[in-house]
Amino acid sequence: MLRNALLYLSSQPQVFKFVRSNRMAKSFASRFVAGETLETALAAIKQLNSQGITATLDLLGESVRNEAEARESARQYIQMLDEIRKRKLNANASVKLTAMGLDISEDLCVSNLQNILDKAREYETFIRLDMESSEYTEKTLSLFYERLFPSYRGNVGLVLQSYLYRSTSDVEIANRAAARVRLCKGAYKEPATVAYPDKKDVDESYVRCMKLLLADGHYPGIATHDEEIVNQTKRFARENDIPSDRFEFQMLYGVRRDLQEKLVKEGYRMRVYVPYGTQWYPYLMRRLAERPANVAFITGNVIKEMVGRSKS
Repeated sequence: MLRNALLYLSSQPQVFKFVRSNRMAKSFASRFVAGETLETALAAIKQLNSQGITATLDLLGESVRNEAEARESARQYIQMLDEIRKRKLNANASVKLTAMGLDISEDLCVSNLQNILDKAREYETFIRLDMESSEYTEKTLSLFYERLFPSYRGNVGLVLQSYLYRSTSDVEIANRAAARVRLCKGAYKEPATVAYPDKKDVDESYVRCMKLLLADGHYPGIATHDEEIVNQTKRFARENDIPSDRFEFQMLYGVRRDLQEKLVKEGYRMRVYVPYGTQWYPYLMRRLAERPANVAFITGNVIKEMVGRSKS
């Protein structure tokens, strides 16, 4: 019921209009989304960099409806890379294939991505292909390995989600290819035919994949806010003599900022996923709707951060 309500609200333009003009709602959103413009996002990255934290920047609004929107999205990503370079910020970019026009045409999507990756190669930076719902998993992996990775090995990587049954195998394939992987748990609501329905199994899959990536992967991103899994990652690296510069932790903008700062102080690399854009309201509502438990997750982590800061 909660999921359906959140999805309904995410698609109501009159609610979006009200929320965008509501000071309290915008204040809440600003914790998790770095504003509506590239300028505000770059300012957020500058602040993160000053704390020793790197970033990956994501322009919200993945579901484009036509070729013109897809090409405009690609143009904005190129502008993003130009500005990151110009301002000497320590950041790369994350992009969803549907934002590049995958639902319209694979060739259109590849063409847009090649333009972005050409710029990334010129600037010696990196683009991460975000993973969407399971209906896109095989398409994303095939496009990555067959049409992008061979020409842009040092400039493009992918995301794998531990809640999918297939992910251990996908990690092993990525390791053999020396492809850079961000490992996350996965936020979309998936059927039990393709994904573990229980959190315990998702966590066990995550730890299994994490160990494979640390042992044999190519600079993996360990993307989690789960402090127990963070501790298991640190312990596995220590016990296997894996240097802290062989991997990085990744977290979402505004979530567990206390833990982000703690890891940096301990000498670990930290990258924060920074979303921005006018579509912040649908983004937040969809993320909550994908897994209604995210409501409790976000609230709980804000409380944890507040408690952690009060003790320091």
